[in-house]
Amino acid sequence: MRGVDRTGPGAVPASGASGAAAAPGAGALRRGAVDPVKALLHRHRELCERAVDPLEIAAGLESHGFTDRSAARYRHRDVFSLAEELYARVPRDADPPPEPAPGPGPRIRTGWVLLTLLPGAVASGTVAGLRLSQGTARPLVALGGLLAVTLAVRAALGRGPLAARPGAAPRPSAPVWTVCLLGYALLGDGLLDAVVSGGPDALPTGAPDGPWPTATAPVLALALACAPAAWCVHLLDLGARRRLARSRGLEDFTSGARPLLLGVLALYLAALTGLLALTGAVLDEDPAWPWALTLGALLFLARLLAVHRHRHAPAVVLGAAAAAELAAPALVLSGRLPDCGFLAVPVTALVDPLGAAAVPALSCGCAALLLLAHALRTLTRASAHAPAGGPG
Repeated sequence: MRGVDRTGPGAVPASGASGAAAAPGAGALRRGAVDPVKALLHRHRELCERAVDPLEIAAGLESHGFTDRSAARYRHRDVFSLAEELYARVPRDADPPPEPAPGPGPRIRTGWVLLTLLPGAVASGTVAGLRLSQGTARPLVALGGLLAVTLAVRAALGRGPLAARPGAAPRPSAPVWTVCLLGYALLGDGLLDAVVSGGPDALPTGAPDGPWPTATAPVLALALACAPAAWCVHLLDLGARRRLARSRGLEDFTSGARPLLLGVLALYLAALTGLLALTGAVLDEDPAWPWALTLGALLFLARLLAVHRHRHAPAVVLGAAAAAELAAPALVLSGRLPDCGFLAVPVTALVDPLGAAAVPALSCGCAALLLLAHALRTLTRASAHAPAGGPG
């Protein structure tokens, strides 16, 4: 008898060549849709090869628009687990670590600690020189002190936690607007008071009881606050790196980064409040709490964003705040022209009941709120805290 013909129409095909023939394209499906991570690795190979740990890949993917929902299309519960697989697939000399560890935090160096104290020390010496000097020597002391403080602040911002990280084009306008804001903080209230009352009748003398008084106590407190600002940025960096290591999703990281950012800002404002009370008591001046705190918050948030490679928004917001402050005395002076009295009405309506300090408090307060909203949106992303080399 002949054997049963297994190639007839009723036969069940065996696995192997017949199975492959019965399901054309299955191999292509297995190579493509069944392994979509391979295509993703090919598109982001440079990122995956230069990454020192999976956290850097996760931050890079997020900067390209990936979310936890996007990771689900690659059969992963979140971007962090997808990054771990991408990191493991890249050939390396050593085996990848089984679990991501916190990236190395910035080391505390004596150099940058001293640099953060330098602006406050130079500003204190300048204020002491102004108090002790008389006559024509006082303008020379003020000019030399201003130059020395500028150089000290530049040195403090060039290294350590307050140094801007590479990765964004510099914004040369931001330092200019910062100088304008600090200059108005020193002389603006006295000028605006004098302009509203019909002056100014004399140039500033540098004395708090002069015809054009200068607000030295708040500016000195802001210079001294460079040190707590650096420590607050350092704490934010450490907290964000630890949060990156513990998080299992982008939303998890964001939910923990928001209170961390707000806590760091509150800590800085608490330190600035103490410094304002100290300088006001020592110099026997009004600390100017409202506008000094709002200006401090504005400058701190602007520097915090610049440190994390976001420099465009701080430059624009600082410029808007400075323009609003400088426009106040200009509008009052313009109102003295014939038929132009209406130009001074908005300023006098604000200054008459609240005082000249209302102008910088309002402008800096609104600007600080804008930067805070921007920081809560950008600095709570994992890509903002991706490792980028050692600290300065």
